Amino acid sequence: MGRVSPLAPPPTADPDALYDAFVAWAAGEGFTLYPAQDEAVIELLSGSHVILSTPTGSGKSLVAVAGHLAALGRGVRSFYTAPIKALVNEKFFDLARIFGAENVGLMTGDAAVNATAPIICCTAEILANIALRTGGLPPGHPDDPAVPGEDDIGLVVMDEFHYYADPQRGWAWQVPLLELAGTQFLLMSATLGDVAFFVDDLRRRTGRDVAAVTGAERPVPLEFTYAVDPLHEVIERLVATGKAPVYLVHFTQRDAVERAQALTSTPVATREARDAIAAELAGFRFGTGFGRTLRRFLLHGVGVHHAGMLPRYRRLVERLTQRGLLTVVCGTDTLGVGINVPIRTVVLTSLVKYDGARMRHLTAREFHQIAGRAGRAGYDTAGDVVVMAPEHVIENRRALAKAGDDPKKVKKIVRKSAPAGQVNWTESTFERLRDAPPEPLTSQFAVSHAMVLNVLARPGDPVEAMTRLLTDNHEPPARRGVHVRQAVRVYRSLREAGVVERVRRPDGRWTVRLTMTLPEEFALNQPLSPFALAALDMLDPTDPTYALDVVSVIEATLDDPRAVLVAQEKRARAEAVAALKAEGYDYDERMALLDDVTYPKPLAEAIEGAFAVYKRTNPWVLDHVPSPKSVVRDMVERAATFAEYVSQYGLERAEGVLLRYLADAYRALRQTVPPDRRDEELEDLLEWLGAVVRGVDASLLDEWETLGGPGADRTEAAPPRLTGSTRALRVMVRNALFRRVQLAAREDWAGLGALGDVDADG
Repeated sequence: MGRVSPLAPPPTADPDALYDAFVAWAAGEGFTLYPAQDEAVIELLSGSHVILSTPTGSGKSLVAVAGHLAALGRGVRSFYTAPIKALVNEKFFDLARIFGAENVGLMTGDAAVNATAPIICCTAEILANIALRTGGLPPGHPDDPAVPGEDDIGLVVMDEFHYYADPQRGWAWQVPLLELAGTQFLLMSATLGDVAFFVDDLRRRTGRDVAAVTGAERPVPLEFTYAVDPLHEVIERLVATGKAPVYLVHFTQRDAVERAQALTSTPVATREARDAIAAELAGFRFGTGFGRTLRRFLLHGVGVHHAGMLPRYRRLVERLTQRGLLTVVCGTDTLGVGINVPIRTVVLTSLVKYDGARMRHLTAREFHQIAGRAGRAGYDTAGDVVVMAPEHVIENRRALAKAGDDPKKVKKIVRKSAPAGQVNWTESTFERLRDAPPEPLTSQFAVSHAMVLNVLARPGDPVEAMTRLLTDNHEPPARRGVHVRQAVRVYRSLREAGVVERVRRPDGRWTVRLTMTLPEEFALNQPLSPFALAALDMLDPTDPTYALDVVSVIEATLDDPRAVLVAQEKRARAEAVAALKAEGYDYDERMALLDDVTYPKPLAEAIEGAFAVYKRTNPWVLDHVPSPKSVVRDMVERAATFAEYVSQYGLERAEGVLLRYLADAYRALRQTVPPDRRDEELEDLLEWLGAVVRGVDASLLDEWETLGGPGADRTEAAPPRLTGSTRALRVMVRNALFRRVQLAAREDWAGLGALGDVDADG
């Protein structure tokens, strides 16, 4: 979103005045409301709940802006939630440009900016925990979230509401609906399916009218095709007929990169386009690793876009596509939550994906979520969705075409079958998904320690509040008993820990209460950060490894970068096999000993022991477990640059995963370790880590550090000068010298000569 005119509510909160102000602003920005948008805006401004289930590209985000305007006009706070922190951050900047930086705040667990602002952007889990702490009270009660106050919530916009059915996170989309009885809701998604249950449930719980705006026609109609021609022929035909940009959907990053490699031999871009791309790339800094591969793809007119790439590489692909220079982009099925380009045609290379447990067909919701990205309003008048037949079907058809009308040749054809043991799909699968509406959303309610503690901490009788939450949720009756039993188990563990006690109410009935005051932010920030701070007490500041041990404690509280840990374990196993062979162990002995080989976990026993003690008196961490690992520490001990570390572990396709982890580690170290716990070596390490992240892609830290000023322009920043930080430069020089001494000690003269005067990062 570019520069926009400021949007402010009119002097009166009258719905007609709010409508006129919004429509005038939208017209000034070049937007004319579609009928579905107009209906949803009118319902919102009149005070109704709105369930907006219209196709992708139908302008749901614009309706959300109207909702925030209405809340501002009424003097109540509005919350915007999304499933991914990156999307929450992006919406924070967008809304700050629309309503002014002073009116928009951010809460993601990683960062809290302007948290008392009238408009808050947050993850669904943040909102759910606020609802648990302050919700469920009668409308009009002084502590009711819908009444202006510290935690008042007048309007909630829940984007991508289909996450309600997510097995791991769906509870966070349900809890606000259960607890915020006085709050107005705008629920948005292109793939909600039948919403009758939500209409009835919201009306029953809140007494407020509910408008379901669904089934509107797409502003840009889609045409669906099942293709049995070779993919390169399909791509050539789409490009030649003006149906680019084409996004090729794969279900693994490896497949996306391999497809891009295959397409470099297909003429997908004209000579003029390739020359224009080369001119655009002239000033762009590509690193080693995947950077060189991406540059080669781009010069052929083929882009790659997936979550494992560095952010600046993804932005480059998006920019080249927006300018009409890239006609083909190979990516994964995450295009709905990451790619910011106008896509004319979506090509699905498969209708089968691995869901973490098994290979299966796409659901109708997944299919329509991906297909809906084709044909964007404002760019196209139509969109195309092409589904490729399985490879064996395409090869059989090609063999038949080659045989022609000769019956002898046709008879000799050995028809290929689907690979044994693999899930196959057919044209019937495609037709079923194309014609099927999204499946009904299913409840994923879950009980956790944090949920119980949140309810215990709020005013009133927590037993009554928890009983209502357990017996009047969206779960089928048979499942509610499971949650009741889980809540009892949680209560017993809290009572054994001395955190809750039984007491009598004034009427003589029993209830329970907390015996301690919970930290205000215990469920709103990184849950293990307080543990990390406490665990620093077990470290000896005079120990030579103190700085690295502090890093290990912090790393244990971070999410696992699975791709990096898998690569570490693979390398550790390979080294172990080589060592065991050298010592004469036979195959069976080696395989038995390999069971204990994993990625490095420094201080694992000490951290796990400290956590066992900590959780006894800090029960809000019982839903979380530290995960010892060594990525930052491993880089330091290897004296490796970012590019060298990527090369050593073969992480070319996961550079973005590694970089995001390093950025998270830097933020956690900065935020969690107080200055009086940092020695000179740790200060040097911090500066070095920040310089490493900025040197690879400055945006990850610069955006975080400038969140306090969202009104500022965000432009592609050049890497900082090394001499700008004496500490960082000192560590880099020390590491470079260490690498050279190490290679000389090994008499690796070729490796020493290869270093030259410039390291792998340039």
